[in-house]
Amino acid sequence: MPKRAFKYAVVDAFTDEPFKGNSAAVCLLEDGAGDGGEPVDERWMQAVAAEFNTPITAFLVRSGPTGAGGGGGAAGCGAAQFRIRWFTPIRESELCGHGTLAAAHYLIASGLVECDAIEFVAKSGRLTAKKVTVSNDASPSAEHCSKFMIELDFPVIPVAKCNSAEILPIPDTLNGASVMNKLQTVSAFSDLIVEVSSCDEVGNVCPNIAELVQCPGRGVAVTGPAREGSSYDFVTRFFSPKYGINEDPVCASVHCSLVPYWGKKLGKENMIAFMASPRTGTLYLQWDEEAQRVRIRGKAVTVMVGTLLA
Repeated sequence: MPKRAFKYAVVDAFTDEPFKGNSAAVCLLEDGAGDGGEPVDERWMQAVAAEFNTPITAFLVRSGPTGAGGGGGAAGCGAAQFRIRWFTPIRESELCGHGTLAAAHYLIASGLVECDAIEFVAKSGRLTAKKVTVSNDASPSAEHCSKFMIELDFPVIPVAKCNSAEILPIPDTLNGASVMNKLQTVSAFSDLIVEVSSCDEVGNVCPNIAELVQCPGRGVAVTGPAREGSSYDFVTRFFSPKYGINEDPVCASVHCSLVPYWGKKLGKENMIAFMASPRTGTLYLQWDEEAQRVRIRGKAVTVMVGTLLA
């Protein structure tokens, strides 16, 4: 493959502080590169993802109007369009919320796209992201973070009650937590969702990777109600060792199932969720039951930019 230079950025998603939230590398590949509509060989993309060693690396190729410098168009145009693929350090991912948010943030904050809306075309379908202006942002790190959020529009992923006989126990991981419910997502990738009785029990989870890797599906979410009086509605941690991510700092895609689940329990359409990983992260959520959609908002901050040679 001849040497080409591609722009990349490392973006921390669902936070306004560098080195918090969930990190994603975003690689912008040139239009029309590769055969059959694919930008470059997927083995190369997997090798790049392993080299970045972030929870996800998103690869983008323009597939429609960009409304950006160098791409034509102007502010006020329709949605820019990009093909997107996501890779963990060890395999391709079917869906990634934080990688999509990071990609949208980078495209808009860098001026590569002047539109306020971006349509991403993935193997799993079409996803939209749009810029939402944040007013009165008084956070101490506001100078590092563009004063806008990205809103993702994802489909609801339904859940079903687990057959306890089919679900492997994870006692070491749960560390004595009181299990209130066990659910499994109904999707191309299946997640186990374990509801515990309190946010403290979520925080006390002690992941036993040998246990977790035996569970079917993509990963395991442990979730519980937020502390009374908190600004949050529920708290979650997510583990996905089979994808090379022992603990996902902030998993947006699992909220496609958690939002309708907690929405029904709490009688709410609008919620704020906290990811209790060591890096932490905040998601602003809206459940549209009629449309069967979940809207996920979050801030992001670019921490690194550079050039990738291929």
